Amino acid sequence: MTQATISAVSRRVHKWLGDMPPGWRGARLFEAAAAWTSNVDKHTVEGQPTVRLCNYVDVYKNDAIDGTLDFMTATATPEQIKRFRIRVGDTLITKDSETADDIGVPAFVKYEADDLICGYHLAIVRPNHLQTHPKFLYWALASEPVARQWGVLAAGVTRVGIRSTDLSKVTIPLPPLDEQRAIADYLDQETAQIDALVAKQELLLSLLAERKRSVLDHVLAEVDGAPCRMRWLYRPSNEANGPDEEVLSVYRELGVIPKSSRSDNFNKTPENVDRYLVVRPGDLVVNKMKAWSGSLGVSAHRGIVSADYEVLRPSTTDLDPVFAHYLLRSPRMVVQYRVRSRGIRPSQWRLYWPDLADIEVAIPPMDEQVRAARQIKTETEAIDALIAKAEEHIALAKERRSALITAAVTGQIDVGTASRKAS
Repeated sequence: MTQATISAVSRRVHKWLGDMPPGWRGARLFEAAAAWTSNVDKHTVEGQPTVRLCNYVDVYKNDAIDGTLDFMTATATPEQIKRFRIRVGDTLITKDSETADDIGVPAFVKYEADDLICGYHLAIVRPNHLQTHPKFLYWALASEPVARQWGVLAAGVTRVGIRSTDLSKVTIPLPPLDEQRAIADYLDQETAQIDALVAKQELLLSLLAERKRSVLDHVLAEVDGAPCRMRWLYRPSNEANGPDEEVLSVYRELGVIPKSSRSDNFNKTPENVDRYLVVRPGDLVVNKMKAWSGSLGVSAHRGIVSADYEVLRPSTTDLDPVFAHYLLRSPRMVVQYRVRSRGIRPSQWRLYWPDLADIEVAIPPMDEQVRAARQIKTETEAIDALIAKAEEHIALAKERRSALITAAVTGQIDVGTASRKAS
């Protein structure tokens, strides 16, 4: 290796990993592991062996692949089974996403079976045990410097992906093997503690969400009104999109809000929104695909939504929009949406206007609507404040977890010293 090549490698390593301790080096992924993408799709072909697929969602939503996961059944050729069967110690990564900053998400394989293979949109990274400890490799692939490299390597417009030829180009840190083992053990222990704290906060969030639903049930049970079909309250609106309108989204827990107000909304808005529908304050917006889970709401905003949503305009002035928002998102109403949705399984359920229009609701006098809406708002705002606090704790814990992983795998902290202080 010439001096010029050595200098180029040194600059590349420093660019992504910064200064590392003596004895450490930076290496391309192909120097420490074999990596290849899968082409096994979710198909069942007659005559092919039956397999279980570890799919994109299994990796994206889990830090580890173990025997508790409910893997999808499909078929594959004998050649695919041989090439894409996963093994304990592998790391699987997501190779495709809608945005470049949400790519290369890893999961460590703790379980293997003769019929369990890696599915489409994923890649297998299999460590060279002479160069890298399997769990250290997982933690390195979970670090922020590697995530930034995936973002640079990702190619595509509406959907981005890591090309198979680029998969092994990322630079990872390679300390001596004994230090790799120590770092892996340290991160296993420290992240487990953080994950336990996050799990407690997430449990709190679910309890608070249940309390909000109880408030709705309790207050709405105390009001009485005349029965009324939904078709008498609303009518479909197909008002065409105007220029420079704000894009809105529908959330199960929040209702209708500006899409730009949430950082966790990864669905890109297409460049052409000409077919989007106008939403006016007071309109009921229904996500037809997820209404069965409560994804709808009366909008307080003007904007536009995808034509895949149902936009319903009020046809009466005898309906308080805030009361309508709470009433139509109440647990008892969500049960009605679930019963009337069409489809074989939840992922295919759709709630269409003719079925929604036939639902009967009780509408009390306007003063009762306003009183009930005010009471619900007061009680749920206090719960929302607790929810926001719990979400903040979760976000901070996840930031600390990410920073800890990066610091450990790049040598910014002395794992031995840190472990002694912790004990």
